[in-house]
Amino acid sequence: MSPSIPIVTTVERRNRLGRRHRLAPSAHAATVTEAADAVVALHATDAATLFLSARARLAEGGPAAIEQALYEDVSLVRLLSMRRTLFAVSGELAPYVDSSTARAIAVKERSTLLKHFGEDGQGLDADWLAAAESAVLDALDTLGPSTGSQLSAAVPALRQKITVGRGKKYEAETGVATRVIRLLAADGRIRRDRPRGSWTSSQFRWAHTEPWPAVPPAEARTEIARRWLHAYGPATEADLKWWTGWTLTDVRKALAAVGPDQVLLDDGTTALVAPGDTAPEPAPEPWAALLPGLDPSGMGWADRGFHLDPAHRPALFDYAGNIGPTVWWNGEIIGGWAQRADGEIVWRLLADRGRAAEEGVATEAARLARWVGEARITPRFRTPLERELVA
Repeated sequence: MSPSIPIVTTVERRNRLGRRHRLAPSAHAATVTEAADAVVALHATDAATLFLSARARLAEGGPAAIEQALYEDVSLVRLLSMRRTLFAVSGELAPYVDSSTARAIAVKERSTLLKHFGEDGQGLDADWLAAAESAVLDALDTLGPSTGSQLSAAVPALRQKITVGRGKKYEAETGVATRVIRLLAADGRIRRDRPRGSWTSSQFRWAHTEPWPAVPPAEARTEIARRWLHAYGPATEADLKWWTGWTLTDVRKALAAVGPDQVLLDDGTTALVAPGDTAPEPAPEPWAALLPGLDPSGMGWADRGFHLDPAHRPALFDYAGNIGPTVWWNGEIIGGWAQRADGEIVWRLLADRGRAAEEGVATEAARLARWVGEARITPRFRTPLERELVA
């Protein structure tokens, strides 16, 4: 007779989230890289999201501590990776993310640009592209970290224009500078350095760097799957496929290599956890969090039913499925927040969880306001509730 499968309740899943995602105060991280590793990777498409997601998980430290990790220590790096999205990961994990996901994206990006060259008919080809890339790296060695505009001024090839979709309805002339720089970044030969302006800016300077050490892709995917299961389990094969953007075959091979345990959720479905990770998670102290749009704790699963009432989804997500700024209480999304033009942090609860929750959220909102200071935050992907709160 086979042993019974452990049951993991919704409450226990929320307890895991509070502790493992470093959101409960007693679980807050001591360093920025610990905060990133806790959720495997921090979303970085929106510059402010990266900083606010790290803030919510750190025991102490302001924006300068995160900038130190990104630009001085380079212990946190941005990579175009899972789901063709920009993430920030620890330097330790970066080679695995690069090999498991970013390499394939880089190959596709290069193939697409060369296809555009061929269709454009000006004679641009792989040799031209290699020479342009080499010139960009030489310019960075001479100039130091530089913006795209500065590189275009220094490298004539970047001022080249091509026509995309020639003869079709969507025909358009476009410059190659952004595409060439994007390729170099995807290949790990340049990285995003300090932006122009504050930590909320996405107008980055670029710095010359060395590609990440090679890791066998299957080994890399196994490591990513193992870490993801520890952070997000209980979860399903479908959740991992959604989060990574890998093929179903690669997901199944990675999971087979990890050898996860099975658990039953309280709705009767079967889910996966990291090997041996079936013991109940002790409940942390009551906690509140104000997380930014695209935060990993809101975007970590294809099915978010254990921490989000489906009735609240229309207010908190945009039309493309991107989550906006959210208010959390003990592992559950109970509302949303926004920052007004005068700097005030405003919030609205969509679920009543009692006076303790209201007081906890108010305290966290005040802490967030102090941390943000004079900065102003407008999410890149705006949601109905966020727009309503700032109106």
